[in-house]
Amino acid sequence: MALVLNGVIDTAMTSRYSATDLAALALGGAIYVSVFVGLSGVLQALSPIIGQLYGGKRMAEIGYQVKQGTWLALILSLLGSIVLLFPQPFLSIAQASPLLSAKAILYLQILALALPATLGFNVYSALNTAVARPKMVMAIKLVGVMLKFPLNALFIFGGFGIPALGGPGCAIATTLIAWLMLLIGWTILRYNNFYKQFALFHSGFVTPHWKAQRALLKLGIPTGLSYFIEVTAFTFMAIFIARLGETAVAGHQITANFATVLYMLPLSIAIATGILVAQSIGAKQLDQAQQVGYSGIRLAALCSASLGVIIWLSRATIIRAYTPNETIIAAAMPLFIFIGFYQLFDAIQCSTAFVLRAYKVAIIPTIIYAVSLWGVGLVSGYILGLNPYGISPPSLHGASGFWMGNSASIALVAFSLLFYLRRVQRRALEQRP
Repeated sequence: MALVLNGVIDTAMTSRYSATDLAALALGGAIYVSVFVGLSGVLQALSPIIGQLYGGKRMAEIGYQVKQGTWLALILSLLGSIVLLFPQPFLSIAQASPLLSAKAILYLQILALALPATLGFNVYSALNTAVARPKMVMAIKLVGVMLKFPLNALFIFGGFGIPALGGPGCAIATTLIAWLMLLIGWTILRYNNFYKQFALFHSGFVTPHWKAQRALLKLGIPTGLSYFIEVTAFTFMAIFIARLGETAVAGHQITANFATVLYMLPLSIAIATGILVAQSIGAKQLDQAQQVGYSGIRLAALCSASLGVIIWLSRATIIRAYTPNETIIAAAMPLFIFIGFYQLFDAIQCSTAFVLRAYKVAIIPTIIYAVSLWGVGLVSGYILGLNPYGISPPSLHGASGFWMGNSASIALVAFSLLFYLRRVQRRALEQRP
């Protein structure tokens, strides 16, 4: 939640600067999130690998995996920064105005400087999560949130001789905070006695080893692709909706941003569930792994369904907290009808996916994501929202059509992953020595 609040603060503060900057933030942010989430998803392979090692009491091997993960983070940072520095191919799809594109490009180029720090911190976060010590990760991210508001105010609106930069000012604040968070995390690993058992320091320099990198990539690439597919479903929604004008994309940005905030509840349950399942697998307790997995999925679904109802009833208040612009409020209001339906199935698919990753299974789920979110969600959203064939009902024209298509595709993912999880668990029990 602390991580996503950065996006909430960016959206709320930029909307008070100008509608153009908010639209540029939506467009640039969609591209950045696609790059960042895809690459950080690759690094997520560290958590189940370390979780199984921790459950099996193989402490000496954890430090080696962390070092290999750090090398992988450096390589991914280089690739991701190139995309952020030259985002024109993605922006051309949106057919945005020159001013909007220029602001989005500046925003992304600044964030290229933040990417190495954010991916580096992900390695620290993956280690702590896998060994059941998430509190310091939370504390560091809360520090980042507390710094976000004053730094945003300085760079968006200007002050102390710094000119008002609007949306790109958010990127400067994000970059400064990202490097501070990485420094704090590294210092904790270096000097906290708990981490000495993993031999992270004073154990010799380790070069990238292909066998370890291959193991990380075997799980990490499908996981990263799953993240990438899920996020780009929203990215291309924003890009296509940008064709409908600044008001439409601004309304979508508010709805998508708040949906992301809600997603943090099932995501946190899913992360915890996946780690506990991985530790149980590492300890050869497969029956407990199955029980914990389904308990986590049920908990995530129940919490998200209840929250979705509350949000629907208070949608007007929530939207007005984002922006005072009545035109944007009117554009966002009908989109909130999808949140309750969307959140329930999003919680199921998210938690089920993390349980599958605990079993080191990621390829089939990735195929399910691609077919459902791209093949069903984006295609149907394009047909309903932009109505190129004249068959879409008027109530689903514009952003509503895209949200309808995406919601239906998420439900398809949820049921498909649940079905596949049963097969994986049954096979694991049959192969138990």
